[in-house]
Amino acid sequence: MNTFLEIPVLPPRSIVLQPPLSDDEFERLCERSDFAFLERSKEGTIIVNAPAGGMTSDGNREITTQLSLWWKSHRNGRVFDSSAGFFLPDGSVLSPDAAYATAEQLKGLSRDDLAHFLRLAPAFIVELRSVSDSLSQTAKKMEAWMANGVELGWLVDPYAKEVHVYEQNAAPRIETGSHVAGSGPIASFVLDLEEIWRCYE
Repeated sequence: MNTFLEIPVLPPRSIVLQPPLSDDEFERLCERSDFAFLERSKEGTIIVNAPAGGMTSDGNREITTQLSLWWKSHRNGRVFDSSAGFFLPDGSVLSPDAAYATAEQLKGLSRDDLAHFLRLAPAFIVELRSVSDSLSQTAKKMEAWMANGVELGWLVDPYAKEVHVYEQNAAPRIETGSHVAGSGPIASFVLDLEEIWRCYE
């Protein structure tokens, strides 16, 4: 009797459609995608991201919780979690693991605007490296955020227990202490890294 090896059909990591989807079509595609989270490069390539594993999800929760508690101390602007999508000036659509947009950035946006992917680059973003992402891949995404106008970005690497800090007009630097302090749009925010590392124990 012949025995056949069953190979699961896996979704591709990226998709190129011709003609490219419009912004509205892409947003509707994201809303209907049950198996993955989608982003779009500036070239129009659709990037397929798998759902997060348990430790990454817990790390995301901890980062967003700390950022939200800081927000409650002043209630200016808005905090966004990893499900938020942003249409960026170069035509890409990216989703951070956490983000903060200032009140000035949100000024004039209607309820309908806020119900859709936002057409702005948040003042501050966080990317949490997952086990499936290389450091170089995540750094490339950080560079895309900064090129689109993000003021401050943190690449949190729980496997090396370090944070790569990105600021406009400055080379990235690495923080390895128990906390990392914000600047610029989040000058009073301090992220407790020990609480994040505990999510990976």
